[in-house]
Amino acid sequence: MACFLVFSPYWVRLVASVTIDVRRIETKDTLELRHSVLWPTKPLSHVRLPEDDLGHHFSAFLPCCNKPVAVISLFLEAIPITCGASEPAGHHPIAVRFRKFACHPDFRLLHHVMTECTKLGATVVWCDARVSTCDWYSRRGMEAFGVPFYKGSVEYTRMKMDVSRSE
Repeated sequence: MACFLVFSPYWVRLVASVTIDVRRIETKDTLELRHSVLWPTKPLSHVRLPEDDLGHHFSAFLPCCNKPVAVISLFLEAIPITCGASEPAGHHPIAVRFRKFACHPDFRLLHHVMTECTKLGATVVWCDARVSTCDWYSRRGMEAFGVPFYKGSVEYTRMKMDVSRSE
């Protein structure tokens, strides 16, 4: 069965009634979607991270397709000290950073991944978010911290969420 992904209002309503299959994938299976969504004008090698082999990679699939419609990568990585958090001296929460999140906004991959982060022992999840997407992350419970910065010409800020109270 062929699967054609067309992001139209009709398709979005249809997706709401479809069960999304979220599963672990290999690094190589993240690259095409990362590239097409995040940095399409850069070479494919631009979306390959040096630490990818240490990551936990997930993807969302529609029942009709064996091609990912969303990808995200998790890394056990300390939250930057500059977050301004009011943690007691010497207390460093276990944190998971997600990177290279490429997803159509109607998929629930982020919710699934937050659950996986708690299984990894994390109490905090964080990411570098494009400023243009901060509202989207905020509506999902994340908050901005630190000072905005640039990757090339794209402005970013850091976002975090306490997942110790999730579930």
